[in-house]
Amino acid sequence: MKDATKALHIGYDKDNQKSMQVPIYMTTAYEYNNTDHAAKLFALEEEGNIYTRIGNPTTRVFEKRIAALENGIDALATASGMGAIFYSIANLVNSGDNIIISNKLYGGSITLSTQTLKQFGISAKYFDPANPKKLESLIDENTKAILFESIANPALTVPEFDEIVKIANTYGIITICDNTIATPYGVKPIDLGVDIVVHSASKYIVGNSSAIAGCIIEAPFAKEKLKTNRYPQFNEPDESYHGLIYNEKFDNPFISRARLALLRDYGAVLSPFNAWLLILGLETLHLRIKAHSENALKIAKFLLQHPNVKNVNYPFLENNENYKRAKKYLKFGSGIISFELDSYEKAKEFVSKLQIFSLVTNIADSKSLVTHPASTTHQQLSKEELINAGVPEGLVRLSIGLEDIEDLIEDLKRAL
Repeated sequence: MKDATKALHIGYDKDNQKSMQVPIYMTTAYEYNNTDHAAKLFALEEEGNIYTRIGNPTTRVFEKRIAALENGIDALATASGMGAIFYSIANLVNSGDNIIISNKLYGGSITLSTQTLKQFGISAKYFDPANPKKLESLIDENTKAILFESIANPALTVPEFDEIVKIANTYGIITICDNTIATPYGVKPIDLGVDIVVHSASKYIVGNSSAIAGCIIEAPFAKEKLKTNRYPQFNEPDESYHGLIYNEKFDNPFISRARLALLRDYGAVLSPFNAWLLILGLETLHLRIKAHSENALKIAKFLLQHPNVKNVNYPFLENNENYKRAKKYLKFGSGIISFELDSYEKAKEFVSKLQIFSLVTNIADSKSLVTHPASTTHQQLSKEELINAGVPEGLVRLSIGLEDIEDLIEDLKRAL
């Protein structure tokens, strides 16, 4: 079954009403047949619905579909993209451990990894995803994860997947790839050897800024790494489930533990209504991501020729430093462009003159958006950290929508 067909059919067997659209099970709880039935559900001896904090029938359809699109074995939906990032890391680490993160990473992922997790005794080290030769030297016995993005936000760096995965596999370390910008149609990280894929589903998956959501997808081969002494929580009894051992009971131990322990205890659960919106979004994602990418490439070429633009970042521009890796790994470049103006003030002035583009700290809407990262999404970073993250003060990020390309170029020309 091809991807576009999977996105429309996987995970839903029509209910008794023969509803063509997946029903919204807007419920917090479910009735048990009797106390024995309830006991078996809570003891994980029988599959079924317990409480929507753990799982919901509508949400489950979305989870099955996104897992199928990413060629994973299972998925977990979360209340936000940052929830997905946090759960993916928290599922692997204990106090005293460390993770290695891309130095070209979304600002929220950087602060989570370097600041918030520090309060729990977790430290973070940086590596260059485009040139990961030094990655190996950062690994020690307490390293539990390597986190990077398939297309970095907003630097748009494309990683050297093969080398990162090779090094991680040598040391038995779980790789986590944020595939938000590329989407499963741009690249399938699991096919390239990545263990865990995450998304901010608030972006291209829903496609119209109507829902906050995230998801985590587990590769079929992740279990082999989780069997080692590096990850004792998957191989030792979980006393909260009467001594259950995740690697013994489940073929999908990563998602099972994230659902049964982390989602249960931290509770960042996705609303069933938002899950339904994501299902609708998946139905047209294959059409939208192609249109976003086509528009973006035309605009990137326009910006490249404009005298007031210092440089343009788009992976599929032939003069771009990411071009070879983009051609090697990506099918689409997606709709995100970043470009640099002379200064912080010039960037602010440009943004203020746009008429079609909306100033919004979001990406991947059907409508075109603009962000000045240094004053918004990355404002918590110092000047040095901004440069290291590939976000100089004059950088502007565009999320190219589905409007007529001539209208978008005219709006940019006027503002420049």
